[in-house]
Amino acid sequence: MTHPGACDEHAQEQRPPWSEHGASDRRAMLTEILAQVSIEALQGDTLEAMLQRIVDCVARRLPVAIASIILLNDAGTHFVQEVWSGIELDLPGELPWPVTVGASGRCVRSGEAQLIADVEADADYVPGNCRVKSEYLVPIRHRAHLHGVLNLESISADFFTPEVCAMFDAVALQIAGAVHLARVVRELELANLKLEQLSMSDGLTGIANRRSFDQRLAQEWLRHARAGESLALLLVDVDCFKALNDACGHVFGDECLRVLARLCAEIADGTQAHVSRYGGEEFVLLLPGCDLHEARRLGIDLCRRIEALAIDHPASVVADHVTVSIGASAARPDPRQPPESLIVVADRALYEAKAKGRNGVVAMLCA
Repeated sequence: MTHPGACDEHAQEQRPPWSEHGASDRRAMLTEILAQVSIEALQGDTLEAMLQRIVDCVARRLPVAIASIILLNDAGTHFVQEVWSGIELDLPGELPWPVTVGASGRCVRSGEAQLIADVEADADYVPGNCRVKSEYLVPIRHRAHLHGVLNLESISADFFTPEVCAMFDAVALQIAGAVHLARVVRELELANLKLEQLSMSDGLTGIANRRSFDQRLAQEWLRHARAGESLALLLVDVDCFKALNDACGHVFGDECLRVLARLCAEIADGTQAHVSRYGGEEFVLLLPGCDLHEARRLGIDLCRRIEALAIDHPASVVADHVTVSIGASAARPDPRQPPESLIVVADRALYEAKAKGRNGVVAMLCA
């Protein structure tokens, strides 16, 4: 497929010929470009942006028709990403493509730089542009890990002198360090994200924990205050849970909590509800956009579905199976009031539900 180049051909043709520069000028220019590449390797918000700045710099400053960086997958079996700059280029098919293809693949397979003085005489060369006469490919390697290939193509047959090749070898090392650093940063970001997710999850039940709930409640309270919408909450408490643990053991009690957590999550599935383990044998369902009537209806449905599970509870004073008591509250949040007021009212309603004999729902509107 053909891509537009980052540097137009007219600009390249207006550049003074490389051969017109004296040896000392060429060395100075190569040193300057190497320093510039070092700077570019520290720029860019993303790995791709940083690599693009490097190939643009090389193609802009040197008589290189094509400068590209081709990255490998983790297994090193396929090229999966390419950034490039220069004249129009036909790639050897859609990415990814295997390292069994082309001179770039040979560079990976051998692990050595490849200098092709005459591309027409090289059996592995895959034509990208008919103007290209020579090519130099360098492995992008950080320690023992091969990240990809730096590919440089020139319309001159004698451009890739030992001095020029040595400079590109150094560029490849800088690229390798930059790619390695970017991937380490990405892995750290993913690890931090995973840690953040773990810190927001309850280890026993797998649903959100109290910390997650507190954060979400604060967010929803402000959002609903701005929108002038009702926000509701269900506080769910397992009836006679201590007696269940005493009679059946903590392993049975833990499994009971996991089953109830899954049921609460199923009820919330497909809605904006946020389900958390509030602590001990208590669960909380935060219900964005719900009024008190809707919250009470959902609480009654939850009570009935938990009863239908018929989880044995030989020590309950309510029934021979597990039941729950639920306190429901709702409010149109006021940013001048603390979001915890929604919990305070739900807790009061829960206390009343237990006082009325448990296995039921009491709903209260926040003042």
